[in-house]
Amino acid sequence: MTCNQEKNKANCSCTYEPCARKGNCCACIAYHRNKREAPGCLFPADIEKTYDRSLKRLATCYK
Repeated sequence: MTCNQEKNKANCSCTYEPCARKGNCCACIAYHRNKREAPGCLFPADIEKTYDRSLKRLATCYK
């Protein structure tokens, strides 16, 4: 299985521009999981822009 980074980048909602993982979903998920966070693509756009990727913030978005 291969990662289609260019296609993923086109659909990536992360607004953190210097992110080296943009389009590499596996690396993004692993990075945020290790920090006990969720990736930005799981948040609504207005919340994603705050860069608060905490699991607590994610839970409040979907209550």
